[in-house]
Parts: sequence; C-alpha cells; structure tokens
Amino acid sequence: MVLADDQQLIRAGLRVLLETEDGFAVVGEAADGAAAVAAVREARPDVVVMDVRMPGVDGLAALETIVADPSLSGTAVLVLTTFDLDEYVYRALRAGAAGFLLKDAEPGELVRAIALVARGEALLAPAVTRRLIAEFAGRPQPLVAATRLDVLTPREREVLTLVGAGLTNDEIAARLVISPATARTHVGRLLTKLDARDRVQLVVIAYETALVTPRGCVSARA
Repeated sequence: MVLADDQQLIRAGLRVLLETEDGFAVVGEAADGAAAVAAVREARPDVVVMDVRMPGVDGLAALETIVADPSLSGTAVLVLTTFDLDEYVYRALRAGAAGFLLKDAEPGELVRAIALVARGEALLAPAVTRRLIAEFAGRPQPLVAATRLDVLTPREREVLTLVGAGLTNDEIAARLVISPATARTHVGRLLTKLDARDRVQLVVIAYETALVTPRGCVSARA
C-alpha cells in the first residue's frame, strides 16, 4: 500500500502498525497529493491510505486523478477524514473513494478497513459514512435523472434503496428475507447495470436519483 499524509510522524506510525500485520506491505509514502499519484503510478498498490488536507495538491484531487486513470483501476483509495472536514466527503464519494476512516480510529479498525477495501469492497461503517452521506445528501445537489434507474427490476430498486440507507448484505438479506448470497448477487448486478465502481457509488446514486432521502427514507419517486 501507499501512505499519503503530510505529517511524517503519522506516516511512520502507520508504517510500523501495518508492517506488523501479515500480508501487508508499505511500498511507498507521500507528503502531498502529487507525490501520492506518482507513488501509486510507480508501485501500483492495492490500497492508498489518503489524507485529505495536504499542501499543494490535496488528497481529494489526488483521489480524483487516481480513480480517473484506467491503468490504476486495481487501486482502492481509503480516505482519512475527521468530522470537521465534512465538506469534502460528498466530493470524495462521487470521485470513487472506497471508504472513510476517522483519524482517531483504533488501530484494529484501520487494519480491518484496509483489508476490506483491498478485497474490492467498500467501507460503509454506520458510525461514520452513513452519518456523513445523510448530511451531505441533504444539502442542495444536482439530481441525476431518475430514469437512470429504469434498467433495474423492482427487486433491484429495493436492494439499491437499502444499500443507500447503509445496510450491509447480511442486513439486506434479513430485511428482504433472502439469502446473503442472493443479496450479494443483487448488489453485483446493480454495480454492473449502473456502471458503479463500488458500493459507495451505489449509495451516491441512490441519493442523487432521490431514491433515498437524506433521512434514509424511500422517496415518493421510488
């Protein structure tokens, strides 16, 4: 993985923590967004742990560059954030961040988050991301035409609504009385049909098409 943070002490601490874990290797570090992009292009890591506020090119600009580069499609970006930086979250979600972690998270949370996004999943911790998405979806944002959802079956719209509310596959399965495997299949079809990079972008689509309201309720358009 690549560690991008403008504070050397934080990078050093993260390196010590992560390199004690089996299967983890830090292959690059960067103190700003431009250096982060360069490090990712050179090392092609599975995961970038990206700080938001860095000098020069910030973490979100670097995220957008990485996600937009087809040759880096195998790299997931895990954004480090704090609640006082909420204004960045919606932009990062739309750009394709694989998830968010607070800087005061426990070490074990960081390890689990990296392992999760390395497997191609998205980090949607209810205590963090659901709250942030709900807050920012409530602010004025240009809506995407609801006709984008016309390709979905009624069941797939149900699943997208629940994904938008922050439910996991197991929670969706329990709510719809289906198996977790079937829930995963529905989510996979949603990713394909809606051309979404990951589960986080499905959440964004659910809000942008007004399928889900900022309070997590089904819209009248659903």
